[in-house]
Amino acid sequence: MTPDHEVVIVGAGFGGMGAAIEFDRLGISDLVILEREDDLGGTWHVNRYPGLAVDIASVTYSYSFEPNPHWSRLFAPGEELKRYADHVADKYRLRSRMRFGTRVSGARWDEAHQLWEVAVEGSEPITARYLVTATGFLSQPHTPDIPGIDTFAGRVIHTTAWPEDADLTGKRVAVIGTGATAVQLIPELARRAAELTVYQRTPIWVVPKVDAPIPPLVRGLFARFPVTQRIARLANTSLLEMLMVVGVLRYRRARPVAGMAARLGRWHLHRQVRDPRLRAQLTPDYDFGCKRPTFSNTYYRAFTKPHVHLVTDGIDRVTETGIVAGGTETPIDALVLATGFNLWDVNFPAISVTGRGGRDLGAWWRDTRFQAYEGVSVPRFPNFLTLASPYSYSGLSYFTTIETQMRHIRRLFGELRRTGARTFEVTEDANARFLDRVTDRLADSVFYAGNCSTARSYYFNQHGEAAILRPTSTVNALREAGRFPLRDYAYTR
Repeated sequence: MTPDHEVVIVGAGFGGMGAAIEFDRLGISDLVILEREDDLGGTWHVNRYPGLAVDIASVTYSYSFEPNPHWSRLFAPGEELKRYADHVADKYRLRSRMRFGTRVSGARWDEAHQLWEVAVEGSEPITARYLVTATGFLSQPHTPDIPGIDTFAGRVIHTTAWPEDADLTGKRVAVIGTGATAVQLIPELARRAAELTVYQRTPIWVVPKVDAPIPPLVRGLFARFPVTQRIARLANTSLLEMLMVVGVLRYRRARPVAGMAARLGRWHLHRQVRDPRLRAQLTPDYDFGCKRPTFSNTYYRAFTKPHVHLVTDGIDRVTETGIVAGGTETPIDALVLATGFNLWDVNFPAISVTGRGGRDLGAWWRDTRFQAYEGVSVPRFPNFLTLASPYSYSGLSYFTTIETQMRHIRRLFGELRRTGARTFEVTEDANARFLDRVTDRLADSVFYAGNCSTARSYYFNQHGEAAILRPTSTVNALREAGRFPLRDYAYTR
């Protein structure tokens, strides 16, 4: 049976585009990218809320092989990331192979024909020899189950579906959530709303943001001499590496580094918030690094404005006209849900995937442990690569993860070409060894050696495991992606 395509990629964000670029380099151009949204870019197409920007320096948040010398700021706004995604898709001729508005409901390995059958809502299934899921870590919005939320008569907006006509100027606005998205959004809403009430369940560590416009002279230098931008990227990556690897993953042996980051956060809070009671409410009681660190120069200051109110009582219910918390109702005109994403229940995986012998990937992960060899492949799932998977996230820039996985694809498919094999599957033994290794290394991390019990961090799954981050340096991750033992896979012709 001849498949419709050699490769089906689910997701047209930066991960899916990176995989497609690598397949093109390998000479495998018969691929299709299926995307449920109406355009490419993933999170940078879906998210359009006020204040949206990268939370690490722009020079690092991009493909190393496709630098962008035109970032306007050190931390570029979201629309520039969308333009960069469009540029990459056009330059590498990916757009013509993308199908937008295509919702994949599941995929099943056809043992008899050695193919993947991908189910598409409202259309015939698509068959492929290889399946790649690139649905991202933050693709399934979480809506809180709060009593009465469906009865609210005003406008309800989730940050992942920000309407173009959402003008909250002069309105009484409530925000539920104080995560990384809220840190960007709340200062913007504070400038527009007549009254802003923020409902906080867990405070977040915030450190100063070294942000500024990039002068035209520097941008011109980056464009004319790309090596200068590579040097800037290396410097920023090294700083992020120290923050993540030393302060978070090597917490047990490097507590002073993590302590310095926490002291910086407390100093930043004390400098911007003088009210002791408010400062106490905004101070986390868990260790720095239990949640993804975030940067802002305006978040704490927003709470010092007279029309901005912080509520730390649990929400009792939502009424037609407001929110009741601690027995007190606050009337509002609009409700903004900055409640993040549902990772572990519906995002791993984001679609139903059934492998060899009828193994359901999501059920297997939840019934046993979340696991993926080198953060890429899973036993009993032949010819399958999962890019947003357990133990795959390396460093603080998603592009480090993407390029690590691109390198893994290059080595794996190079072996397929050399041997003439048509199928690959990681062995149970190799997967178990990798899982044991990352689990052992995580014992030194802040997740297990620190105090994270009150963090409510999405890093932890329902088993209490911190199964997103790969507990190695990015250099190690890249090196192993290009050198993993080829015998860790079984190949068949």
